Amino acid sequence: MAACRQRYFSSGRHNFSVMSVRGRARGRARVTSRRVLITGASRGIGRSVAERLAMTGHRPVGIARTAPESFPGAFHVADLADRADTAAVLEAVVADGTVDAVVNNVGSVRLAPLGSIDLDDLAALYDVNVRVAVQVAQAALPGMRAAGWGRIVNVTSMVTLGTAGRTAYGAAKAALEACTRTWARELGPTGITVNAVAPGPTETEMFRANTSAGSAAEARFLAGIPVDRIGTPAELAAAICFLLSEDAGFITGQTLRVDGGGSLAAA
Repeated sequence: MAACRQRYFSSGRHNFSVMSVRGRARGRARVTSRRVLITGASRGIGRSVAERLAMTGHRPVGIARTAPESFPGAFHVADLADRADTAAVLEAVVADGTVDAVVNNVGSVRLAPLGSIDLDDLAALYDVNVRVAVQVAQAALPGMRAAGWGRIVNVTSMVTLGTAGRTAYGAAKAALEACTRTWARELGPTGITVNAVAPGPTETEMFRANTSAGSAAEARFLAGIPVDRIGTPAELAAAICFLLSEDAGFITGQTLRVDGGGSLAAA
């Protein structure tokens, strides 16, 4: 089992260990600083969520297999594909303090049409996309329950509506959307909300690994996107951070599709 390691980062402009943000204007309400655990936080959507949270006075805690050169908060290196390594890193995170919110962002995709799906790949995708989310949520849940407040945001995908070649990935992400609705029902009375954000094609390394710029695959995606472009991690982060906010307290059990209108064709 790989040992988990924690690193702290800062920049010249921001001190990211900040505990709270006070309004500059006299009489402005104090912003409650939340400790937010983000999986798959080293790049892409997860990294953008961390940056946005830090800029507004919150305390992101990142987990990923490799550490970035810099990060706006505490960072733990762990292989989330390993159940024991996941347990070890979560124990370390919880030991450092209550986790107020979770962004289950880590994911993996392997493409294959029906007839060519490797069952080991299917199991691996369920493990990374679903088991990790369950394990992370369960680790953070006692602290949220004790506080009477919490947020869980699961990052799923537009492909849950049906995309050729993505049986395994789409099924795993659809299972995560089912978790979202189930947990929302279970946790509603406790002050904890649970929602999902389903990205459409987004400019990330994972998307580009299977869909290169200018390729026929990209053209097929764009043909179904009314806004006629690929989304950005920052746009996804904006939606996720709203669902993490105090203002989103009456929203739970929902899947917010941030896909440039790509899901309209399946409506």
